[in-house]
Amino acid sequence: MGKTLLQKVWDAHAVRILPTGQTQLFIGLHLIHEVTTPQAFDALRARGWKVSRPDRTFGTVDHIVPTRERNRPFLDLLAEDMITALEKNCHDFGIRLAGLGDDRQGIVHVIGPELGLTQPGMTIACGDSHTSTHGAFGAVAFGIGTSQVRDVLASQCLAIEPLKVRRIKVDGVLPRGVYAKDVILAIIQKLGVGGGVGYAYEYAGSAIDRMSMDERMTICNMSIEGGARVGYVNPDQTTFDYLKGRPFAPEGEAFERAKAWWASMASDADARYDDEVVIRAEELTPLVTWGVNPGQSIGVGGRIPSVDASLPDQQAVADALAYMGLEGGKPIAGMRVDVAFIGSCTNSRLSDLREAARIVKGRHVAPHVKGLVVPGSVAVKRAAEREGLDEIFRTAGFEWRDAGCSMCLGMNPDKLVGDQVCATSSNRNFKGRQGSPTGRTLLMSPAMVAAAAVAGEVVDVRELSAEVAAGAI
Repeated sequence: MGKTLLQKVWDAHAVRILPTGQTQLFIGLHLIHEVTTPQAFDALRARGWKVSRPDRTFGTVDHIVPTRERNRPFLDLLAEDMITALEKNCHDFGIRLAGLGDDRQGIVHVIGPELGLTQPGMTIACGDSHTSTHGAFGAVAFGIGTSQVRDVLASQCLAIEPLKVRRIKVDGVLPRGVYAKDVILAIIQKLGVGGGVGYAYEYAGSAIDRMSMDERMTICNMSIEGGARVGYVNPDQTTFDYLKGRPFAPEGEAFERAKAWWASMASDADARYDDEVVIRAEELTPLVTWGVNPGQSIGVGGRIPSVDASLPDQQAVADALAYMGLEGGKPIAGMRVDVAFIGSCTNSRLSDLREAARIVKGRHVAPHVKGLVVPGSVAVKRAAEREGLDEIFRTAGFEWRDAGCSMCLGMNPDKLVGDQVCATSSNRNFKGRQGSPTGRTLLMSPAMVAAAAVAGEVVDVRELSAEVAAGAI
């Protein structure tokens, strides 16, 4: 019987089975950033340990860096301390660092792929939950906590429980105005935010096969929001074409040998899965979250759910409605937004910015909306500027920022104020996620965020994109 990619990568990296039943896995690539590493390095120093494989470790700064004013020292003393600590730790332990002023700097899950550090068949770990992003390349990528960051630094290994595999097939052709972000929101809506606990998600089907690497990264990025430990797509020619010529990718004959091995790691045709789910692409619609977890979403043309005492978990619905200030039964379209954020490790790549720019070109952000565009890396920012996307956004009234995590999370100066409503292309809508304990977050695709920014409220992007197609602007 054939094997899944997860089984093949797991077997190739297994060191031993621990008495706990966990597998000790060798980690092929360890990505680090400024937030989850200070205590880990302190623990190494306290024990007199070295970093086991600095050559397999790569650092960047992203979570707490300002995206507008970057003069050092930062006004936020904690941010300055964290950046300084990472700089010192990488210097002392011989680790490569894409720090501020480095052309390679950016969000860790953006720069790993664009530099070619992320490759098929790898095990990858990072002290960030959205490390599942790298599974788009056929890697098995884990988000880990600070104590595990310490363990990987010290041993280049990670102790982890075995996983089941659920194959999620998305077959058919996505309708106009429906994006990869809508696909993953639909999957989470269907399976629940806890549906993937104990699973790896393998994304497959004709719709996934046709996706670009950027789109596949968006899908895999939010696997964790569905409860899955990892999410991946089998490597194919799209993967290989993306990697060729990247700074850390093999070159020449070595690339051809690597490509053959990468292809061999894809799931076998007769692989056995623990579960399978099929989704029809043509049935999908642009989605918007209405609540306080990524599974609480509806189609942009739908109505906000009402509390139904006959259904389970209705207290969660009632709590979400109260927090969001929404009334059940009302349409989500027309909900006023105060902030529009295009960025994050989910949707800050060049293709995301291109699509958002296509929507806003010739239009302007509504007077009451603050629009923010934050590229995922220095490379993305420069590529967008070469294409003139920055001027499109600025002319439309958006702020154009430097690379970083920005308003995805409340760990830097980009935060919501009071009970502002934010249309965002990021990945989490938890209470307080964007920096204000009463701020409200609506997850959607970058194109939907762009449409909300110019309309000043939640609106169906297909209405605006139809005007673009018809030459109305």
